[in-house]
Amino acid sequence: MFPGKKSSRALWAAGGLRVKRDAFVEGDLSQSVDRITNSRSSFLKTNFDETLMSIQIIQQYYDAFNAGDIAGMVACLSDDFVHDVNEGARRDGKKAFAEFCAHMSECYKEELTDVVVFCNADGTRGAAEFIVNGTYLKTDGNLPEARGQSYRLPGGGFVSLKDGKITRVTTYYNLNDWIAQVS
Repeated sequence: MFPGKKSSRALWAAGGLRVKRDAFVEGDLSQSVDRITNSRSSFLKTNFDETLMSIQIIQQYYDAFNAGDIAGMVACLSDDFVHDVNEGARRDGKKAFAEFCAHMSECYKEELTDVVVFCNADGTRGAAEFIVNGTYLKTDGNLPEARGQSYRLPGGGFVSLKDGKITRVTTYYNLNDWIAQVS
């Protein structure tokens, strides 16, 4: 029951869509989604299906990152993929992205923790917020000298999706914070 409401049939917002509160099954997301999609229009079901598919592909991408599985990351990408990296140049295509990942694997060992994935209602845009836990293995270009320093900083990725594939990832982290930690 919500404050000021006399009925448990109040409406909640979920993914930008209005859903009856009694559609939710405490502790069981899949049953809740089934109740919501079965009780609402096919438009709502389509949006939830697309949103859930997009959340799954974004999570799969970051799971592959944590596993050091470059091929797994690339499998999540569309053929017209673009990668905008923090403080760097845009990379067009899967090949350029795989080469970037191989270089990064030589210079850094990273694991993302506290990953939270977000997605809009139609599944075309998403984001992930996380903590980057890493070790600086090999000096990268003009950055400070690598001596095996550890670092931990918040980061995020903004994602565009189409037809079940990621079309763009824009990565963000605070470069000045990272430099201060490894200097």
